[in-house]
Amino acid sequence: MDFQLSEDILALKNVVRDFIKDEVDPYANEIEEKDEIPEQIMNMSKEMGLFGLSIPEEYGGLGINMIGKCAVFEELGKTHNGYTTVIGAHAGIGTVGIVEMGNEQQKKKYLPDMASGHRIGAFALTEPNAGSQASNLKTRAVRKGDKYIINGSKHFITNAPIADVFTVMAVTDPEKGAKGITSFIVEKDFPGFHVGKIEEKMGLRGSHSAELVFEELEVPVENVLGAEGQGYVNALKILANGRAGLAARNLGSCQKLLDMSVRYAQERVQFDKPIIEIQAVQHMLAEMALDIEALRWLTYRVAWMTDQKMNVIKEAAMVKLFGSEVYNRVADKAVQIHGGMGYIKEFQVERYYRDARITKIYEGTSEIQKNIIAAQLKKQYS
Repeated sequence: MDFQLSEDILALKNVVRDFIKDEVDPYANEIEEKDEIPEQIMNMSKEMGLFGLSIPEEYGGLGINMIGKCAVFEELGKTHNGYTTVIGAHAGIGTVGIVEMGNEQQKKKYLPDMASGHRIGAFALTEPNAGSQASNLKTRAVRKGDKYIINGSKHFITNAPIADVFTVMAVTDPEKGAKGITSFIVEKDFPGFHVGKIEEKMGLRGSHSAELVFEELEVPVENVLGAEGQGYVNALKILANGRAGLAARNLGSCQKLLDMSVRYAQERVQFDKPIIEIQAVQHMLAEMALDIEALRWLTYRVAWMTDQKMNVIKEAAMVKLFGSEVYNRVADKAVQIHGGMGYIKEFQVERYYRDARITKIYEGTSEIQKNIIAAQLKKQYS
């Protein structure tokens, strides 16, 4: 396994690091207060190519591999998680389906605008009664001539209020269970498409999730993504790819929290000495560093496996599970080390603590990841 980054990726990583430090971090508190990403930051992100990370160069993207994308996501994770989620949801699950499963006509039609950020992507799988059990979808798609008519709803869809192109999963054959699900490329301007309630969330300010409502939604036949009946398989592939990227974003946030905690422990004086001299604090810092290093190696191993076109269903579940659990442990210790300061909104630690909690839920809960791992082990040893 070779995790070494190319010179081009290292250069991009440095550019993103400077961009985060100079352009995004100064607006972190404003993003939190106003619950929106400043337009100039979005425009600069588009100019840098962050919306086209994994879209091939022939369609206007940067065309970097999974290891490269994780390297960029790691840097993005070191800033406001709301901003990071807007980029990550688009560059991950919002575009991967079209890149991996789309035909040439679909790629030419959608990817150039998505690579430039002119069109934002989103992934619509979750429903009120079908979150963790994706095979229990109720949204129906019925073919009528040269169109499919879709009725149903989705919820908790990241980027929904700003997205233009959605990868939507719907049931085309209810008799076949998971094998009767088909994926579609849906544009927000298609007749019958509505964005519903925008959710008020605990964290991820600036990143908005909303309900989608389909009432006699008309989708052209040519917008079927992959083969009919392959939607559930497509969803698993898209999510597996997204999970490595999410782990990389978690990794960046963990590293930022460790950096902040070490600096604070060196500066904060109690009992006539910096608290970094107190063994209890040393142990928390050591545990944080150990978790982060283990997450780093697992993240890039899964990214490497993805680039090698290996089956990563089990490993993607592992890295998503481990990454979210590590982020929550690190955030908890960071608050403890900062004491009262860690609980004050003016400082960043409190925000990371709130933002960390969703990582154990979205894109598959920790419990679902364990189910996936166990199922894969059962196959492996049968």
